[in-house]
Amino acid sequence: MRRKILTAATAALLLTTAGCSMLERVVYRPDINQGNYLVATDVSKIHTGMSQQQVAYTLGTPMMSDPFGSNVWYYVFRQEPGHEKVKQQTLTLTFNSSGILTNIDNKPALTNTN
Repeated sequence: MRRKILTAATAALLLTTAGCSMLERVVYRPDINQGNYLVATDVSKIHTGMSQQQVAYTLGTPMMSDPFGSNVWYYVFRQEPGHEKVKQQTLTLTFNSSGILTNIDNKPALTNTN
């Protein structure tokens, strides 16, 4: 009887200390997607010389724009899969004073260690 109790206590201790990561994998964590979902085929349609209206039609409205004017648009997509690392993709579009696209900066998905 004493041996069974000792075995059960040891197993419980191992589960609570070393098994946290195993137990966390069993617990359901939903995928969390935030921002502008950027599809590669849509992003490839964007090119310099397009108007703001054309870009908005292709990609939708940006998540953020330059607070001091409307010359820079930011499309940010942040993805946090259930038990994986966070990924973030940022597409920065710069327009001239006439609203014509002059620069495209597409940073690939960055992985966070959180």
